[in-house]
Amino acid sequence: MLRRLITVCLLLSVAAALGWALWPRPVAVEVATIARRDMALFVEEEGKARIREVYSVSAPITGQTLRIDLHAGDEVEKGQSIVSIRPAAPGLLDARLRRVAEAASAAAGAGVDLAAAEVKQADAQLAFLRTELARTERLAAQGNISESARDRARLAVETAIAALDSAKASLAVRRRELERAQAALIETGNVDGPCCTTLTAPVSGRILRVLAESEQVVQPGVPLVQIGDPSNLEIAADVLSRDAVEIKPGADAIIDGWGGVPLAARVTRVEPSATTKVSALGIEEQRVAVVLDLMGQSAPADLGDGFRVIVRIRVWQGNNVIAVPVAALFRDGGEWAVYRVDNGRARLQQVSLSHRNDSFAEVTAGLTLNDGVILYPSDQLADGVVISTTHQ
Repeated sequence: MLRRLITVCLLLSVAAALGWALWPRPVAVEVATIARRDMALFVEEEGKARIREVYSVSAPITGQTLRIDLHAGDEVEKGQSIVSIRPAAPGLLDARLRRVAEAASAAAGAGVDLAAAEVKQADAQLAFLRTELARTERLAAQGNISESARDRARLAVETAIAALDSAKASLAVRRRELERAQAALIETGNVDGPCCTTLTAPVSGRILRVLAESEQVVQPGVPLVQIGDPSNLEIAADVLSRDAVEIKPGADAIIDGWGGVPLAARVTRVEPSATTKVSALGIEEQRVAVVLDLMGQSAPADLGDGFRVIVRIRVWQGNNVIAVPVAALFRDGGEWAVYRVDNGRARLQQVSLSHRNDSFAEVTAGLTLNDGVILYPSDQLADGVVISTTHQ
């Protein structure tokens, strides 16, 4: 009897141990309470600080620049001399080119002589015809010749005057051709004129870049120096086209990540066209340039032209909205869902969301104020599972 009693006790102990081992234990979870919050939605991109107005001083002529003594960062005043260019002199003529130039000069001289002779001939012809016209006028007055003969004499004089004018114009052209042919014979050592052409600063500011510091031969249009005002900065950022749709001129922004304190800024322009750029992963993206101004302040002295910045543009602001932590959200099929705390158990609850940032999402349906939701839900959770909670 005693042995049977001991056996029953042992069986009951084993059954109790198995029951305790297999009894579902509560899942420890972290819970947050649904409350009203102020939310903001930002578009964040890398940007670049740039001087609003940059002036480039370029070479106006072909020549050799003298060494530029100015350096990047030096202050200049409007009208201050910044670079001098020695004009390029004509090259020396070799024997063949000299013979060609001399022949052209001789031909031009002969053309001048020919044109001068044609002027003399036209002048003599005009004098003769004027004499004939005077004789014809007297005979016509006496009635000895017809009026048509007098008219022909007058026409001949007018034609001779036009011929003389044409000959004089031809003589002027021939003389200019002679001057041009003679100019081709001028050697380098015979050039007279100023030593250098001096270029001055178009505005007051600082030297940003010296593009041609040493002496060198330059062609017209080659940039030499860039000048600007470092305190007159603007911020430019290339944002994805889908984000640019939400950005409007006047939107507030924060400039950060440049090494100093965050700066307040405002969007001044969203360019109307996008450009195709390739990301670091090799993906083609459509990017839109957004330009911002610093609000109510000049640019810090430490922030310079071309510096990298982080631009955070606010595209939406919500005050006193019902918000759920993003850490509580997960996908249930095609819908967003959370685990809601209900009398010590987890209850699956689908929710409808509106705006969302990195921390919170605006709830439009599915949750009410003071509801508890489970943060970072694990695969141990399911609808109806017993939980033990710790509040955030």
